[in-house]
Amino acid sequence: MRLLEFESKRIFKAEGIPVPRGEVVSSSREAKQAADSMRLPIILKAQAPVGRRRKSGAVLVAEDLEQVAKTANDMLGMRMDGYVVSRVLVEEYLPAAKELYLSVTIDDAKGKPIVLASSEGGTEIEEVAANSPEKIISQEIDPLSELEQVDARRIASQIGLNADSIPKASDILWRLYQVFAKYDATIAEINPLIITRTDSAYAAGAVLTIDDDALYRHDEISAGILERTQDEIEKEAAKLGIAYVRLEGNIGVIGSGAGLAMTTMDLIRHYGGTPANFLDTGGRITREHIQNCLNIVMKNPKTIAVLANLYGGINPMIEAAHGIAEFVGQKRSLVPMIVKIRGNFEEQAWDILERAGVAIVKTIQTEDAAKLVVELSTKGPL
Repeated sequence: MRLLEFESKRIFKAEGIPVPRGEVVSSSREAKQAADSMRLPIILKAQAPVGRRRKSGAVLVAEDLEQVAKTANDMLGMRMDGYVVSRVLVEEYLPAAKELYLSVTIDDAKGKPIVLASSEGGTEIEEVAANSPEKIISQEIDPLSELEQVDARRIASQIGLNADSIPKASDILWRLYQVFAKYDATIAEINPLIITRTDSAYAAGAVLTIDDDALYRHDEISAGILERTQDEIEKEAAKLGIAYVRLEGNIGVIGSGAGLAMTTMDLIRHYGGTPANFLDTGGRITREHIQNCLNIVMKNPKTIAVLANLYGGINPMIEAAHGIAEFVGQKRSLVPMIVKIRGNFEEQAWDILERAGVAIVKTIQTEDAAKLVVELSTKGPL
């Protein structure tokens, strides 16, 4: 789950990382009042869990209070990747002598945390990597260890800082790693880290994304999920602990694992269909949970066919089959459903589904199931 910027900055500040003075508001009147207590100019940032906000006109500088009110009014209600902006962060604009990039993330190929730093802050790190890779300093971290302060200082000394700025930047980098580890993050990023003319350092841009599977360890964060969720079906799914995202298509997807669900969606697109959602059942397979997942998928009125792609190495596929069969028997839905179940007790699961009249795919290739559900979706309700 990606936090909103003001949420990230609250955590950064609590962990000793300096951030600009700011206030989150939900109206132009509140924005003007907040700015009136700060030094002009003011920077306003639409709060949405998406990237590239500056390029979308969602990060702007205002020179006076009237401009603050107008800019906030324009930002409130903006749609960004389907998210409607309801809050704006009003901050003091800090002139920068230098802008840096700092982040801690996961190197997926190696399964290790990696620290990245660059003298080219304020731009997308992908652009820096493509155009000036020599300006990116990186260090892998042993998962059983952590970033040492001496390593943070060495990294800070390699990105063009003077002697007065190195201790401050290295301390912020070290603290950023502590945030990453403490909050089970998949990315903790400061972009830009501003170094002022007086060598003060501030996290002017902040990103913190928490591993969804670790949210149960962070009640103070998970409590805000429902508040952030705007789609009513997604909100109901969150209450049930189901990872669900509504999309624009019409073929419902259920996968027992995020990777399997995403691959299924890609194959549906490959064969000419459009997924209506992403849904990951997670690590638990019970009759009730599977029925809840099906119920969530069916709540989308655009859904005209469903593909459930389930694999169980440990999870009991018999329970999944019973859940699907009971759902079909109770709901008597006219929406065609294809089920591909492989793994633990698969033959017994197939028998349960066949007796319930559910169409199943027994081959190991998801391509077969994706092709079939796309064909059925073109025929409409049964």
